[in-house]
Amino acid sequence: MAFVFYYLIPYRKKVVLINLRNSFPDKSEEEINSLCKKFYAHLCDIIVESVKLFSISNKQILARFKVRNPEILQPYFDAGKDVIIVGGHYNNWEMLAAGIDQQVPHDTVGLYSKLSNPFFDKKMKSSRSAFGLRMVTTKESFAYFKEEHLVPRMTIFGADQSPTYSKSVHWTTFLNQETAVALGTERFAKKYNMPVVYGSIVKESRGHFSLTISLLCNDPNDTKDGEITELHTRKLEEQIFAHPEYWLWTHKRWKRKR
Repeated sequence: MAFVFYYLIPYRKKVVLINLRNSFPDKSEEEINSLCKKFYAHLCDIIVESVKLFSISNKQILARFKVRNPEILQPYFDAGKDVIIVGGHYNNWEMLAAGIDQQVPHDTVGLYSKLSNPFFDKKMKSSRSAFGLRMVTTKESFAYFKEEHLVPRMTIFGADQSPTYSKSVHWTTFLNQETAVALGTERFAKKYNMPVVYGSIVKESRGHFSLTISLLCNDPNDTKDGEITELHTRKLEEQIFAHPEYWLWTHKRWKRKR
């Protein structure tokens, strides 16, 4: 499958190569092409794994996706505090969606952008919410955060999308490029006084992943403007520099210019 996507019917290959060259200006063209091939092999694994998630059992998902340190969340749950977990499209985020709710004390909620195709939107929601995760569209997010709830919630933010239209962005350097980062994570954390943790997905072996949670911010209102956004951006960048092939390079991340 990767051979087809890379050689025969190149899927966004120009975008991938441009992104890699701009992100790693010190790498040779040979190194860039090698990374590109590794990325397509990983991407096709993700596609097959994501299709399997439509029929996977709870036992299988728990064997393939493990939260390494859920105990870090327990004090917040015991205190009745909601938290935000933030990450990027790194390794298999779809497996995280299917496997996280069973392994953490909080009720889990994923924010997502609704797909334009109703069929695929329904299928995606069905796959992600099969084992307890609640899906909320970004348009519904303001109403969602105002809801009354009895059980503390952990809301999942994917913070590496290009904020094409939003005026509320933080400008920083990310992967050696001037980059606009959406302020949603930081804005909601401060408004509702929610601690922010980072979710680092690691590929343990082919088809097997783990999540390690680390605290970014305990008291969001004690931080400066842009500080939380910088913290989670640097965490993601650190992961990408360590293993570049596991990030979603087909995404047009740098559409937004200052």
